[in-house]
Order: sequence, then structure tokens, then C-alpha cells
Amino acid sequence: MSLTTSPGSALRATRLPPDGLYEGARELRRLAPGQPDRPYTLFGLVPLGPVIGAEIGGVDLTRPLAPAVREELDRALLEWKVLFFRGQHPSSAQQRAFAGNWGELETNPLLAAGDDPEVARFDRSSAPSFENVWHTDVTFRERPALGAVLHLREVPPYGGDTMWADMAAAYDNLAPEVKERLEGARAVHDFVPGFARFTPQERLVPFQDRFPPVEHPVVRTHPVTGRRMLFVNTSFTTRIVGWDRDESDRMLRLLFQQAHVPEYQVRFTWRAGDVAFWDNRATQHYAVNDYAPHRRVAERVAVAGDRPR
Repeated sequence: MSLTTSPGSALRATRLPPDGLYEGARELRRLAPGQPDRPYTLFGLVPLGPVIGAEIGGVDLTRPLAPAVREELDRALLEWKVLFFRGQHPSSAQQRAFAGNWGELETNPLLAAGDDPEVARFDRSSAPSFENVWHTDVTFRERPALGAVLHLREVPPYGGDTMWADMAAAYDNLAPEVKERLEGARAVHDFVPGFARFTPQERLVPFQDRFPPVEHPVVRTHPVTGRRMLFVNTSFTTRIVGWDRDESDRMLRLLFQQAHVPEYQVRFTWRAGDVAFWDNRATQHYAVNDYAPHRRVAERVAVAGDRPR
């Protein structure tokens, strides 16, 4: 899609390059069509934006969740996509127990582990790392993670924020002709491009058979809410199946851009002990690498997911 002035217009003739991001109103819809906006009664919830991100108060993640609280938190996760809990300081066992309320846990052998082998640790200072790129976790798996629980153990004196983007909002605002073109399209996801930037080749080669390229829908349907969402990302999506390479590259560039729209985003500034829990099916995230040479230590537990449809 490109923008031009009409022939015969009083304005001089102009043309913008196709597939850009343009100013104008955007549809910002947090809930699925027909879904009621109900209050939360078992904890406090403060929205951090119109469609994504909410801070939860009155829930202690170091203690077992009552079934009713777990159910209401699940609704909050589906509706807000990422939840933030201030000052929790859970142990690794408590972090795993909280995540386990949403299903079986999974590990990623490509990441460093913390003191607990089931918890991935990101210990960063000035070294290049898995940051500063929009992505959805482990889409190179046949069943990418349902969600993840991230605990910041040590924060730098400045910087080190994390951002999330709502990929349902991104899909809602695509041009009709783009939505039509993507109907039924599938894309290839591969772990190699995302990890090769920061990982020695000899470490990656043994995992090629374990993690072969997989195909997922370019637009997936959320298995609970039914919302349609973009499901491609810069780290792992390499091409659209059956498309000419140039056409695939051009479309993927357009789709990758959608995570960059501020109206679809929330940005969180961490304090030590804070926890974030996000729906990996519905979001992309971006760890901001602006704190070198200071240290930032985070630990993550992931919940196994389903096959995207």
C-alpha cells in the first residue's frame, strides 16, 4: 500500500514508499468482540495502557494461589496480556510454583540456567546478549510457550526496561487488503538466526536436529479468546511458505514493523524483586539494552504451550 496525491489535486504530486507506518487513528480494542469488561474483585489492577499491561496488587507470589485467585488472574492475563507484580522476591521454587498454575513447565537448552536447572538466567552487563530485538519466545518450537514468568533479581541504576507489544491490536489495524493476502498463509520459524548472533556456531550445530525449522500460521487464533493475532517475529521467522522470496521479504518487513507502534505497547521500569507474567501467544517483547556497563540479572520460567492454529 502506498499514499499518493490524486491526479488533478491542487497539491503537488507526491508518493510515499509502500508499506510504511502512517499517522492516523488506530483501533485499540483490548477485549474480544462481545466480551464484557468485568471488574476484578480478588486483587487490585491498575492499567498501564489502553490495550496491554496492568499492575497487580494484593497477590503474594511466594504463597500458593487460591483457585479463585488463579482463575481471576488468568482472566486478567488474557485481557491485559502482561501482568506486573511489584516487590515479590520469589525464590526459584516459588517462581516455578506460580508458573506451574498455568501448566507444564519447559526449559530451553540454548539458554544458561540459574541455581535451579529449570530456571533460565540472563546475567547481563556489557556483553552482547539476547536483547534489543522484538520477538516472541521459542516460536521455533512446534508448540511455542504459552507464557513466561520473569523475575528481576538485580537491576542497573538506570535503563534495562522491558517492552511488550499486543499482536492482536497489530492485526486489527492491518489494511484490509493485507489481511486478505495473509489469509491461510504460513511461515517458517528457525532458531538459527536468533541465536547465531550471540552463540558460537559449534554450540548451535548439535541442536539442529532437535529443533528443525517449523511452520506456523502467519496469523494465529488465540486458543482461549479467539482473537486473531500476528505470529511472526524478527528473531525466528525466515520466510512465508510458497511465496516468492522478494514478496515474502517485503511482507515480513511490513509485519515486523507492527510491533514498533507505540499505541500497541507497554514499557515497564523494573525494581529488584519485580515479576512480569506475559501471554507469549499474544505478544512480542523487547529487552532494552541501554544500561552497560552495569549489571542486570533476570530469571525466567516458561510454561509449555500448544500448536498455533
